[in-house]
Amino acid sequence: MTAPQTTRLLPQAYRPLFAHAGFRRLLPALAASDLGDGMSVVAVAWLAIEIAPPGRSGMLLGAALAAYALPGAAGALLFGRWLRRLPAARLLAADSRIRALLLGCVPLAWALDVLHPVLYVALLAGSSVLHAWGNAGKYSLLAGLLPAEQRLAANALLSSSTSASIVIGPALAGFLAAAVSPAWLIGLDALSFAVLAVQVGRVRGPSGDAGQAGRADGPPDEAAAPVDADRSAAGLHLLRKQPELLGVLALTWFFNFLYGPAEVALPLHVTDDLHAGAGLLGLYWALFGAGAVLGGLAAGALRRFPLWPVTLTIVAGWGLALVPFGLGAPATVTLACFTLGGLIYGPFTALSYTLFQDRTPAAWLTTVLAARSAALLTAGPVGTALGGPLIALMGPRGVLAASGIATVVLALVAAVLRARTGQRAASRLV
Repeated sequence: MTAPQTTRLLPQAYRPLFAHAGFRRLLPALAASDLGDGMSVVAVAWLAIEIAPPGRSGMLLGAALAAYALPGAAGALLFGRWLRRLPAARLLAADSRIRALLLGCVPLAWALDVLHPVLYVALLAGSSVLHAWGNAGKYSLLAGLLPAEQRLAANALLSSSTSASIVIGPALAGFLAAAVSPAWLIGLDALSFAVLAVQVGRVRGPSGDAGQAGRADGPPDEAAAPVDADRSAAGLHLLRKQPELLGVLALTWFFNFLYGPAEVALPLHVTDDLHAGAGLLGLYWALFGAGAVLGGLAAGALRRFPLWPVTLTIVAGWGLALVPFGLGAPATVTLACFTLGGLIYGPFTALSYTLFQDRTPAAWLTTVLAARSAALLTAGPVGTALGGPLIALMGPRGVLAASGIATVVLALVAAVLRARTGQRAASRLV
């Protein structure tokens, strides 16, 4: 089937995108890197379990997962002064090259039998240090390549690619891990970023500069830009004057924080409690991803309901979905719970952003969202790093149950505080 025939099979909104040679080159490479990252959800955790010293798998697993994310959060804040003015293509290419090089060292070190846990964590940390900037560069590059009226369709394709990788990547990794070491799966992730770096270098705008096409119609969307420290400080100052927005931010931070230990505990639950392999872990994440995709699509229908009650229900519902893990439920039950948990969790991000959009003056929205991003960058990685010590104390099942119960308590506390705030506001009006 020829390219024009393939294009005609697409919905009308997406067909003009493929008239751009740069977009046609980038999209498959971006999709491949998304799939590689989806496989790494399982591979990074499984390799940590394999190389951990006896009795230290929980600690190494928490450190590895935190190293795969936390340095990117720090890099977003620390390197702004030097990187925020670089062209988008250079940011994306730099991140892709670093990830390709350092992730590629993982299977090499494993093959040479020198993959010490400290080296493993260091390679993961180094690979992620520019990832927030690379992600921002990706969206800014597309904004420069495409006219304004085509950017929404392009962003939708990228979002669909990311969602699909959450479903396909872990399942594929679980299947392949039965035949090859997870170190080689991390190597495939590295290879996907090497291909992306090459493709980014081939993208040229009319002026001959990579990623500069389409600049005549305005700058790229500011929401795609990395966190700016000055803007974040101004946004946090504004948030202190907006108790409701501060409440949304606190709820989201603790929700993400309490999710972190569960992410560490799940692989060890599969190995230690269920005595199963990587295939089952991949199935858990694939079903969670499928539920999250469906839940995200349902977010628009929830817009007709009051946003605060729906958001708090989502937080409590995700917590309840984790509790059966601690009760010793069989894998069939917990698989269903994890799928339901993904379905419940799916709309949360969209609803959280909508609360900010509805309660923030338009002139301050970008500033406040930058502050939101700066604050939330630490929540998940810090919770993940805490997961290792907690598993040593409570075991995987105990951590999963405790994470769920604490999340339900978070929703109840937030509901009480929200009700008291509303009562005080009403009393002031009387």
